Amino acid sequence: MAAKKWTFVPRADQANIDNLVDALKINPVLAQLLAQRDVKTYDEAFAFFRPQLSALHSPFLMQDMDKAVDRIQEALKNDEMIMVYGDYDVDGTTAVTLVYHFFQQFTDKLCFYVPDRYTEGYGISTQGIDYAKKLGVSLIIALDCGIRELQKVSYANSLGIDFIICDHHLPGDSLPEAFAVLDPKRADCAYPFKELSGCGIGFKLVQAYCIANKLDEAYYLCYLDLCLVSIAADIVPIVGENRILAHHGLIKLNKNPSIGLASLMAVASQKKQYAIADVVFLLAPRINAAGRMGHASDAVKLLLSKEQDAAKQNSDYINEKNKQRKEDDADITQQALAQIEQDSNQANRTTTVVHHPSWNKGVIGIVASRLTETYYRPTVVLTQSNGVYTGSARSVHGFDLYQALQQCDDLLLQFGGHKFAAGLTIAPENLEAFAQKFEQVVSASIRPEQLEQAILIDARLELNQITDKFCRVLAQMGPFGPQNMSPVFIAENISLNDAPRIVGEKHLKLSLKQQNSHIFDAIGFGMSEFEEALRLGKAFDICFNIEQNVWNDKVTTQLNLKGIQIKEV
Repeated sequence: MAAKKWTFVPRADQANIDNLVDALKINPVLAQLLAQRDVKTYDEAFAFFRPQLSALHSPFLMQDMDKAVDRIQEALKNDEMIMVYGDYDVDGTTAVTLVYHFFQQFTDKLCFYVPDRYTEGYGISTQGIDYAKKLGVSLIIALDCGIRELQKVSYANSLGIDFIICDHHLPGDSLPEAFAVLDPKRADCAYPFKELSGCGIGFKLVQAYCIANKLDEAYYLCYLDLCLVSIAADIVPIVGENRILAHHGLIKLNKNPSIGLASLMAVASQKKQYAIADVVFLLAPRINAAGRMGHASDAVKLLLSKEQDAAKQNSDYINEKNKQRKEDDADITQQALAQIEQDSNQANRTTTVVHHPSWNKGVIGIVASRLTETYYRPTVVLTQSNGVYTGSARSVHGFDLYQALQQCDDLLLQFGGHKFAAGLTIAPENLEAFAQKFEQVVSASIRPEQLEQAILIDARLELNQITDKFCRVLAQMGPFGPQNMSPVFIAENISLNDAPRIVGEKHLKLSLKQQNSHIFDAIGFGMSEFEEALRLGKAFDICFNIEQNVWNDKVTTQLNLKGIQIKEV
């Protein structure tokens, strides 16, 4: 794998930086970071550093919200059977948990449904609608799916079942004929924030119901930890309302998580404080594992747990599923890498398309991500399911994968997703034709720099600027995630304070300094190849995040290395 290119993000206007230094009395580097995040004034900085729940938009600004609330109230009044239906990923299962748990307080005529990844696939299924009819359901609240399910919604209508769609994906040319369609991305929706997660839309529905019925805000704020998990796992931008929800969701997760999440946190790690990254790498894979290796309803049951013993049993079960998922993921990744290496035609391609009929459908999205990391080009991984090939696609920074798949539409049975990730289904006879056309489409439109992995650097930083105050202000810029990534700094002419060490199999542990600075511990994950060169004693440059490392209740500042460049004398 080629070394990553170091690239600076565009520097903000110097006048804005100077204004922030004056107004906030902070280090110019911190002011630069704020200005690069479009923060220009004291008031904007205050809102950024202190996200307020009172700044959440009225849910009734969302098109059809009043209709959705009225229909639910009618269903509750008439004792109708309601089904809460959601996707099998983290966003879907947290959304189902939130909405089901909330309305469970007002009716026992309620059920939830999550489609089977293997037999039904993504979205609303005919099987699910038929099951709803069998149970006597007259209203389905669909979460994190449904915006493109025109035929399925029409089928439900023919059976006398109303739909309320709560989705955050991009609609097609027409909307389904549902009773209400809640989606900020629909063209006629004036809702100010367009990037809510699917669970976030469910949260807004519940918030609207509480406002309409004059219920205390505690009725919906208790679900902030579920919102946080969905925001982190679904990789939505952590700006606007998502930043507010994530900020307060982290507080709830760390202070007073739901019984199910607390149990999952206990089996996932001994950490006392969770950050967004911990949710992404520790909790989300386990919740996802339920649907990847079994049925996602097991994740909903865990998240709905009301008793410690049941939660412990469910979280242990899901943890075992995650171990199986890791094994399958590793095996299939190795097979896919071998397939690429054995195909001489792959060397000069701008895309990767690999397939095998027996690969586990539940992990091929993860495999697609790993192959993209290795070869850094748009990637499709497919397996056979129900007589067709189905799979996942992943993109590289800045390239619109969804648009590329649209141009291959004539060879696809189905596809959906967004710029950087998608799912697709292909008839076996079109497999090779698709691989060829996908390569043609991508190679004609992708820019050479988009095929180069880059480390985006926010600012230059002298190590002696890393003070306790600097770190406290920096921490308040979180929670970090898309569109508010943890800042990456560059420091030059670094030297070692002690010999480098390898920890684990391939991680690099350093003790380093810059001229007369304090000595800092640093960790470079997967960077053991630098050990030999560093032992020669040459100066080097580093790019890094600043982290607070907690060990045995002691907090220290640690540099998380993203790259090393050895100075050649």
